[in-house]
Amino acid sequence: MRLETERLVLRLPQLEDVDDLLEFVGDDELMRWIGGEAGGRDSAVEHVERWIRRWEVNGVGQFAVLRDGHVIGRVGLLVWDSRIWDTSTYESAGEHAETELGWAVTRRYWGHGYATEAARAARDWGYAERDLARIVSFIAPDNVRSQRVAKKLGARVEQRIDSPHGPADIWVHPR
Repeated sequence: MRLETERLVLRLPQLEDVDDLLEFVGDDELMRWIGGEAGGRDSAVEHVERWIRRWEVNGVGQFAVLRDGHVIGRVGLLVWDSRIWDTSTYESAGEHAETELGWAVTRRYWGHGYATEAARAARDWGYAERDLARIVSFIAPDNVRSQRVAKKLGARVEQRIDSPHGPADIWVHPR
């Protein structure tokens, strides 16, 4: 599984990505927005293993985002159960499954349009190749950077929810 954009390659995550992700998982500011605390090698391994498992159980997941051959972040699709607003599987959530498009790139790559470019490719792939009926993004009300990405992608706020992770606006992405 591999997607290419003008400047990026999106591919399935691999354990070999761990070294490239040390800066990613070690950044308090970045981790603030995607959940969890900053960590080191063990955290990077845990992230990659989780991304791989999600692909295995859902047929969708987080792509590793590469720029010039190095992993600079992740983008892709997560499954949530809308009854409890927590990550899940399509099988467990059933008709309550929501597919979220999420993105995060290492801070030194912020402001270059990489998140938008990667997210557009993943969203388009989800609609075209997985025939998803709906893709949303959950964005914290104070996460202005991610709100800008969502707006550039043409997404619109549908509602605000209270999740176990705090309040979030549900942005619905156009097909």
